[in-house]
Amino acid sequence: MPSYFRQVPNFEYVSRLPDAKIGDYAPLKNLFKKGKLREDIFQNLAFFTKYQIKGNDRPDNVAYEVYQDSSLDWVILLCNNIVNIQTEWPLPQQQFDDLMLSKYGDYETLYGGIHHYETTEIKNSQDVIIVPGGLQVSSPYSISFYDYFIDQQVDSGNIAVPVTNYEYEEKLENDKRNIFVLKSQYLNVVLNDMDEIMSYKKGSSQYVSEDLKKGDNIKLYS
Repeated sequence: MPSYFRQVPNFEYVSRLPDAKIGDYAPLKNLFKKGKLREDIFQNLAFFTKYQIKGNDRPDNVAYEVYQDSSLDWVILLCNNIVNIQTEWPLPQQQFDDLMLSKYGDYETLYGGIHHYETTEIKNSQDVIIVPGGLQVSSPYSISFYDYFIDQQVDSGNIAVPVTNYEYEEKLENDKRNIFVLKSQYLNVVLNDMDEIMSYKKGSSQYVSEDLKKGDNIKLYS
């Protein structure tokens, strides 16, 4: 399959290079043409399956495992609306650790500093949840409540556990590993849509072919 950028059409624009002559044109990729999934596909979970990114896998590794074609990495990114792979895709472990150390300054702050506290789940005698687990709080937290089923005041004591800076950042990073991938049986639908999106349409004086326009003032979107 062609890579994403091989499908992006070209345009020839008046060359602005210092040694250009009058009438010279420079071929460029039309980056204003952007592929996307149709809304009826993107909004329907039936077209997708859950996938967890493993280790230091890149989008091309995932595409090869799912579709046996690493050039379909752009499909993986489109399925998850990922624009900036540097911030929206999980980093290799060493790069992540280096970034965290740079952010927090030293190992003691990174691994020992408390980012926040999270509550543990508290239930009454009838297993009714009084305080959900995982609520983010800024300091140690306790609660007292009256349990009518046993006619007794209950003092929970401290129900918040500390979350270090590293644990907090690691969870955010690991959350990026949970993505959706398009089911293989729908792949041709997306590829056909991409051909349609990326093709220029006849009717313009700038039209040369489905993948090329030429002119001094080009309409890049159509």
